[in-house]
Amino acid sequence: MNKVVIIAEAGVNHNGDINVAMKLIDAAVDAGVDYVKFQTFKADSLVSKLAKKAEYQSVNVNDGDDSQYAMLKNLELSHEDHLQLMSYCSERNIKFFSTAFDVEGVNYLNDLGLSFFKIPSGEITNYPYLKAVALCGKPVIMSTGMCSEIEIKNALEVLMKFGISKEKISILHCNTEYPTPMKDVNLKAMLAIQKTFDVEIGYSDHTLGIEVPIAAVAIGARIIEKHFTLDRTLPGPDHVASLEPDELKNMVKAIRNIELAISGDGDKKPSESETKNIAIARKSIFINKRLEKGHTITDSDIVSLRPGDGISPMEWENIVGKKLVVDKNEFDKLLFSDIG
Repeated sequence: MNKVVIIAEAGVNHNGDINVAMKLIDAAVDAGVDYVKFQTFKADSLVSKLAKKAEYQSVNVNDGDDSQYAMLKNLELSHEDHLQLMSYCSERNIKFFSTAFDVEGVNYLNDLGLSFFKIPSGEITNYPYLKAVALCGKPVIMSTGMCSEIEIKNALEVLMKFGISKEKISILHCNTEYPTPMKDVNLKAMLAIQKTFDVEIGYSDHTLGIEVPIAAVAIGARIIEKHFTLDRTLPGPDHVASLEPDELKNMVKAIRNIELAISGDGDKKPSESETKNIAIARKSIFINKRLEKGHTITDSDIVSLRPGDGISPMEWENIVGKKLVVDKNEFDKLLFSDIG
């Protein structure tokens, strides 16, 4: 069984502090995730200096400055930061991962030796970016927040045009609102993506809590991405919609349990663990009064009682009308050798 890949999205929840970033790695290790993911960008090549924050960013950052550029400038990771975080991930035996937001970032991460790429929802209509990712020739995970089906189709066509086979592409259903209202999750869209595009599917979650990613795994997600933070009350654009360390650990545990629960072969049969309880929980046919040899058994002579290690009550109609070949006492179990 291939286990569900769990990506813990540290993103920019380090608030520009490398020490906080390393503590996030510690929390991800403690939770048992597969990857810890950061974000690779330069504010100068990502956003106009005139661009304003999204509504959720203004609310969550709440610093009185409406500049998206200024916010992102404070959240950049330097080259030295990347190397330090990669080294620390290796030391802690967890896989480092990051998302780039421009062509330069894609090529930079490729040079760092990342084994696959994650296309964030905001870049799914960015042709040069998609082309750059495809030209790296590595597996791709693509988030689809804010997307229509035709936009997913168009992005797939670009990736495949420049050399990525569909077998190397996974698509994550996603909603780009932080936090996402439950009524807008639309998990069925994940299944529609699988049916329409015949790809591996997953879910990138921005809801509060852990219920939705667990549900996503239950209906077929093979990749889960979830933001996490050290403290949800910290200032920053993504903290509010992130899990705290104990919640991340609980999500991972629940996903692994669900993974096991849906891993059966689908055949309805007694499991190994419950077989020992069959005789204890089921019933057999017992005699409910003193009966003598030669007596013809009637409905009123027998009763269903535990344990179920004798004649099944499903044989009731076949037992009624049979003659006893031995004497039986009240609460004796009826045996096939008792009747003729």
